[in-house]
Amino acid sequence: MLYKYNTFGTCSQKIEIEINEDETIKSVRFFGGCNGNLKGIAKLVEGQKIDDVIDRLEGIKCGFKSTSCPDQLALALKEVKENF
Repeated sequence: MLYKYNTFGTCSQKIEIEINEDETIKSVRFFGGCNGNLKGIAKLVEGQKIDDVIDRLEGIKCGFKSTSCPDQLALALKEVKENF
């Protein structure tokens, strides 16, 4: 399943997430933002269970912002869970 999420409050504008049938993350692609860092995050979450990634990334802030790209990924994954 491919899921597209429009981010808010971050430098990235969109996240595409591909989920396997067993609720593991197949791939993540960020559009915009800090290219190298977001590629690293995407690689680190591949193969991980959705709930584990949400637990690790939810609530992370970027500087003085109320959210971050990792937090936005966690929010996107919460929506994926609701629609899975």
